[in-house]
Amino acid sequence: MPFANFKVPAGTLSDEQKQHIVNTATDLYVQLYGEIARPNTLILVDEVPDGGWGIGGRVLTAAMINGDAS
Repeated sequence: MPFANFKVPAGTLSDEQKQHIVNTATDLYVQLYGEIARPNTLILVDEVPDGGWGIGGRVLTAAMINGDAS
């Protein structure tokens, strides 16, 4: 079963954007393995709580991603 797990900061994507991730990732697996993969492809979009990320030795927040903080 093809599987992809996307981890995103909570509250940074709309339902439509999450649906786009699911559709696009599924289509990618179909391109690689053919239509047989579509009904068996599992895509998870995990929302990580705000402040649950770290990059470059700093905690990354939704405000930083959205350009509201530095």
